[in-house]
Amino acid sequence: MKTVLQIGAGKSTSYLIRYLAEKSKNGQFNYIIADMNLGLAGKILGDDYPHVTLVDLNIFDEQKRRNLIKKSDVVISMLPARFHTEVAKDALTYGKHIVTASYISDALKSMERDVKEKGLVFMNEIGLDPGIDHMSAMKTINQIKAQGGKMIFFESFTGGLVAPESDNNLWHYKFTWNPRNVVLAGQGGVAKFLQAGTYKYIPYQKLFTRTEFLEIDGYGLFEAYPNRDSLKYQSVYGLEDVRTFFRGTIRRVGFSRAWNIFVQLGMTDDSYIMENSENMTKRDFLNAFLPYSPYDSVETKLRMHTGIGQNDEIWFKLEELELFDNKKKIGLKNATPAQILQKILEDKWTLSPEDKDMIVMYHKFGFELKGKKKQIDATMVVIGENQTYTAMAKTVGIPVGIAALKILKGEINEPGVHIPIASEVYEPVLKELEDYGIVFNEKEVPFKCYNPNYSDENSSDTELK
Repeated sequence: MKTVLQIGAGKSTSYLIRYLAEKSKNGQFNYIIADMNLGLAGKILGDDYPHVTLVDLNIFDEQKRRNLIKKSDVVISMLPARFHTEVAKDALTYGKHIVTASYISDALKSMERDVKEKGLVFMNEIGLDPGIDHMSAMKTINQIKAQGGKMIFFESFTGGLVAPESDNNLWHYKFTWNPRNVVLAGQGGVAKFLQAGTYKYIPYQKLFTRTEFLEIDGYGLFEAYPNRDSLKYQSVYGLEDVRTFFRGTIRRVGFSRAWNIFVQLGMTDDSYIMENSENMTKRDFLNAFLPYSPYDSVETKLRMHTGIGQNDEIWFKLEELELFDNKKKIGLKNATPAQILQKILEDKWTLSPEDKDMIVMYHKFGFELKGKKKQIDATMVVIGENQTYTAMAKTVGIPVGIAALKILKGEINEPGVHIPIASEVYEPVLKELEDYGIVFNEKEVPFKCYNPNYSDENSSDTELK
């Protein structure tokens, strides 16, 4: 009997575990979950899935890790991205397929020839974003091209947010994935994209001042800021000739303007340790980034330094986070600014047990067909069940599980290091996702007209602010 091995059982794996546990009930394959912390897996499986094997595994225990991989057929790595390489090396050594939801690293790319020679499938970027974004985009792009259409622009946006029924803070946001990644979002490079025939570059310190607005039927208005490098997918999608290629992250309107205060003050910096951090209060932390004054309060200095007023919406958002509190210590020793900010936010933005999160994805396809310019907008909204079965876990985990089983059955069998842009991958995966309520709604809308002689000075048709 064949075996699926899942290494990693963190918060984003709840739906994956339930999906594979259900699919393995019929005895067609063995399902093994390995991790140092099996609490979530044990909670999900309970007494309903006694056939699933749980194995305590420290990823640094090479012998135990290798023995598990050696006995499996498909390995799903749900570990932090930095650990995928070691799992991939073992999978290559023992001739096993692997599936991850993470971006392809240079280390995995370097294995391409050996992976192909062994006839293995290394499927990556098959979660939400990256993952569902690739598959849904390629499906529509290829349909347009098959009809003789020529793509003119493509924009794609994704956001992990709090569902309207659980939206009870001024930021309209709660953590639905790794909080550290949220705090560090946009760092480590410049945002690059193509807008109306012109290459655009936004440095980190300006990133949250440049937002595009989106409206989704039934859910209202959103904003989006650019991802770090949109351009790396332009040729991957076969869109070398489009005039606009843009990928962004969705938030509720007003989030970016407030978050920019943290960026400008330096609170998201992860490059140095703050002295005496364990004894800091939130007020001390905030004051550390403000000019010294023997007379002015922290509140006064913040207003003078940032230009925000007491009646500004941002001010109320900062107060909600209790940033001016001088009583309770944050309690993090040898912490960076980013780590301290993360702790402050986690205290306020963690999902409560009955909270529901929401995933929003929005694609815009501009194209010419039979001499007419057309535009299709496609939106996907998924609402989670609760703190455990989140929409984030659903949209990340179920595509991974579907791909793993199709590789196990030989239905996805093209050797190599892949992302899911081939029709033989995205068509069956998207079709099965519909059974779980992960569906795109497409509608034709008026074409967004771009000036072919676009320039910042004379154009009024760019949506970026």
